[in-house]
Amino acid sequence: MKTAIVTGAASGIGMGYATVLAERGFYVLVTDIDQIGAERVAAELNGRGGSLVEARKLDVTDAAAVAKVVNDVKREHGRLDMIFNNAGIGIGGPTEELEVAHWQKAGDVMIMGVAYGVDAAYRIMVEQGFGHIVNTASMAGMVPLAFMAPYNMAKHAVVGMSLSLRGEAAAHGVKVTCVCPIAVNTNIVRNLNSGLGETDEINIARKGYDLVEPLSKFVPEFIIASPVGHARAVLKGCDRNRALVIKPWFGRQAWWMQRAFPLLTVRVSSIYTRLAILLRKPAVNLGKAVLRVPDQEKEIAQ
Repeated sequence: MKTAIVTGAASGIGMGYATVLAERGFYVLVTDIDQIGAERVAAELNGRGGSLVEARKLDVTDAAAVAKVVNDVKREHGRLDMIFNNAGIGIGGPTEELEVAHWQKAGDVMIMGVAYGVDAAYRIMVEQGFGHIVNTASMAGMVPLAFMAPYNMAKHAVVGMSLSLRGEAAAHGVKVTCVCPIAVNTNIVRNLNSGLGETDEINIARKGYDLVEPLSKFVPEFIIASPVGHARAVLKGCDRNRALVIKPWFGRQAWWMQRAFPLLTVRVSSIYTRLAILLRKPAVNLGKAVLRVPDQEKEIAQ
């Protein structure tokens, strides 16, 4: 029986991966820092029959814990076919309002968390002569976006590391795929900056998500993918040994635009930032006169 480990699998994209892998008859180890959520996913998938799914609590920022999980699967099942380094968090807001903790968390979870999974699994896969490493990045790893500097940093790192490793791994019979989703129906927006300092923009984004989320069920799959639909597309890409899987389709258009006009997205982000600042603190410039409404300040320079 083929085996797979999925991190961040208690919900969202990770849950989708676990579901599709179970449908394919894999032994699946569902891991997440949310042990109750991981156990719930495993119980549901086991109830469908046809595969064996187990759950384990895992903090991907703990290198020793990640290595133990990976080594346990190899020891107990004799092989490791796939690892999905998927655990991630949403972090963002105006950079001047962020703290060192935001940057640290982004690096710990989404850079080092992936690196620990790669480090443990790659050694086993090289030794056995086969295996597939699937790293979840984001379109934020391909296209720079305003108010998401720590997240962009982490996801760009995952893309770069995955593509670098892919060329090296091929010589050992090991495959590497990097996944860059752009619109999947998950809770990442609702959980932005979880446990970290808040910003006004993030609170607004969260409220907006709560308003539109109930409507997502009416949006076609090719625009906003469900976690399971996204996972099916990713596994098809893995079957074809794709270096990059970018879903939905308009993500590829955004990536093409970024490659063709690399400064365009920076310019768009600049315009977006200026508009956001105006909406946050509306200002009317009349020559050298500036009236700032929220502070009830009047600055007149004549």
